[in-house]
Amino acid sequence: MGPKLVDYLLYEKEENGILWIKFNRPERMNALIGTAEENGTVAKVGEYMRAGDDDPDVRVIVLTGVGRAFCAGANLASKAGPEITGENFPGNRSPHEGLDGTRQHFFHGFTDLHRDISLIRKPTIAMLNGAAVGSGMDMALHCDIRIGCEFTRFIGYHNAGQIIENGGSYYLPKMIGLGRALEFVYTGEVNAERAFQWGMINHLVASDKLEETTRELCAKMMGIPPLVQWVSKRIMRSALDSSLETTMTLTSNASPILQHSEDAKEARKAFVEKRKGKFKGA
Repeated sequence: MGPKLVDYLLYEKEENGILWIKFNRPERMNALIGTAEENGTVAKVGEYMRAGDDDPDVRVIVLTGVGRAFCAGANLASKAGPEITGENFPGNRSPHEGLDGTRQHFFHGFTDLHRDISLIRKPTIAMLNGAAVGSGMDMALHCDIRIGCEFTRFIGYHNAGQIIENGGSYYLPKMIGLGRALEFVYTGEVNAERAFQWGMINHLVASDKLEETTRELCAKMMGIPPLVQWVSKRIMRSALDSSLETTMTLTSNASPILQHSEDAKEARKAFVEKRKGKFKGA
C-alpha cells in the first residue's frame, strides 16, 4: 500500500527500482508546508520514504527538488498561515503556547520527523539540484549520500537567529570535522565547491549531468545484494555512537547470517557465471 499523495511532494516510482521523492513547490523554491502537521512536508517525506522502504520493488530512494532549489526550508516570513490550517490538514497537532509549547511543537515537527529519514533501511540519496536551506539541509544530511552540482548550497537559519538542526548538529562534526562544522555555524553558508572539499557531498558534477550521475550510482547500488546494504547501513550508523568492541559484535553476528542468505548464494553463483545477480532481499 502506497502513501497518501499530496501535490507538493511527488512520489515517482520507476520499474528499474528507483523511487524519486521530489519537493514540488518550485514557485516557492520548494519551501516547506507546515511543521508538525501530519500532512506537512517533513511528515510526508517520512511517510513516502517508509512506503518505499516497505515496497519490495524499490531498491534506492532519491530525494530531490523540482525547479531551481532542493528545499528552501521553512517560510520564515510568516507564521502558520492558511496553507497549514483548515481542511487541508485535518490531523494538525493542537496549538502550543509558551516557550515549552514551542519546543514540543519543534520536536514533533522537525526533530522526530527528520529522524525518520535516517531510519530507512534502504539506500537514500539526496540529489541536490539547488539550495538546501535549514530543514531542507537537515533532511539532505540525514540521507546516506549527497550528489551536488554548481547550484548546490547549504544554508542555515543563522541570520534569522536559529541554530543548525539535528542532521547538521549531529552529522556535520563527524562528517567534516569540528573546526569546519563550527566555521559553518559561524558563517551560515557553504557553497558547492567547499561542500565537496569538506566532504558534505559525495559527488560534485555539472547540473546537466546531475540526474545521469545519480542514475549511474543507483545502477551500481542495485548490483549489490540488498541485504548486504541494509545490514551494513544499520551497523555503520550504529557505529557512529558505538565502540570497536560493540561494532565487532554486530559484524560477527551479521556476517554468518548474510553468508547463508539466498541473495549471497545468488551473488556467488552470478560471479562464477559472469552475469548480473538477481536479488530478492532474502
